[in-house]
Amino acid sequence: MKIYNLIIVAYRSLNKNKVRSLLTMLGIIIGVGSVIAMIAIGQGSRDAIEKQIASMGTNVIMISPGAGFRGGVATAAGSAISLKLEDVQAIRNNCSAVKYITPVARASGQVIAINNWNTQVNGVYNEYFDIRDLQLESGSRYSDDDEKRAAKVCIIGKTVSDNLFGIDMDPVGQKIRIRSVPFTVIGLLKAKGQNSMGQDQDDIIYAPYSTIQKRMRGSSTDVQQIYISANSEADIPVAQLQIDSLLRARKNLSLTEDPPYMIRTQTDIAQTANATSSTMITLLASIASISLLVGGIGIMNIMLVSVTERTKEIGLRMAIGARGRDILRQFLLEAMLLSILGGLIGIALGVGASKALVKFLGWPVSITYYSVILAFTFATIIGVFFGWYPARKASNLIPMEALRYE
Repeated sequence: MKIYNLIIVAYRSLNKNKVRSLLTMLGIIIGVGSVIAMIAIGQGSRDAIEKQIASMGTNVIMISPGAGFRGGVATAAGSAISLKLEDVQAIRNNCSAVKYITPVARASGQVIAINNWNTQVNGVYNEYFDIRDLQLESGSRYSDDDEKRAAKVCIIGKTVSDNLFGIDMDPVGQKIRIRSVPFTVIGLLKAKGQNSMGQDQDDIIYAPYSTIQKRMRGSSTDVQQIYISANSEADIPVAQLQIDSLLRARKNLSLTEDPPYMIRTQTDIAQTANATSSTMITLLASIASISLLVGGIGIMNIMLVSVTERTKEIGLRMAIGARGRDILRQFLLEAMLLSILGGLIGIALGVGASKALVKFLGWPVSITYYSVILAFTFATIIGVFFGWYPARKASNLIPMEALRYE
């Protein structure tokens, strides 16, 4: 029998029992839709994280005080040996792979202007804006001279501006008070939105490092963090090695001692995030694939019932000349049609569910072609695999016994 005729026969057989066929496809529909939606959620999360990591800046390296070991004894984070401003200058002078460097002094407090707002204030060198690739909406950056004389000038984020002065007002030139210290706003940063942790990157104020260190951190000379930009992406490992060797020499640490500081690169963060995202995507897809297996078992059960119900029909077909392989193809095609139709409906369901998550929940979702192809291919394979046994059973029936079956 020709394949075209077998397809027509298979379709008519399934069409006779529409409700049963739909219920049989339900497992495949839910499975395919779940796989597509879960992969879309995982991929969307990965894309969002990668975007946020890229927004950190260019070829970024971060150094933070951390716990270490001295003489086999663990020291508390930032306690035994701390980073100093002299370390920043030493890295600038001796590490050839370093392009930009800045210490970071953090503070927070009430900011007063037309309105009041509580936010974080970071003291940084002018180079910080190059490291983080921060662009200005209006105004200008402070100068090296402002840094040297601890000028009371600042650059504010969009959220701070909106809450202090209103949405439509340009804050450049306005006066604000941070912990009762007067500052002049000289720049407004372009909006960056939330990062991957949900923090508002525009709720920030930047001022010269020396200003924040002297006026808001008292007599402290410790550097809370150091931000660095390597000359290029290829120079990141070189810069990391140069910095570690220099700091070990300055802190009198041997190569076998755990340093009381942490050096993290943009590449390290990206690799960790990608590994975590890949694990999450695999886990979500695996959980969703269980529905496909359940759907395949449902197809096998219904096909076995169908073989039993149509035993006389099978015997009659064989009696008038149908071969065993024709019966095998017919029932196998019925199983494949169930899985293919279920897969197509499942694709529509998965895409629709993904778009609904974006519209109603605002989740980062990314639908990929490979997830659609993977889910549909898997559904087809499930149909062939679980449809084979019932089809084989039907093709092995003996015509005379099938005709006598009650």
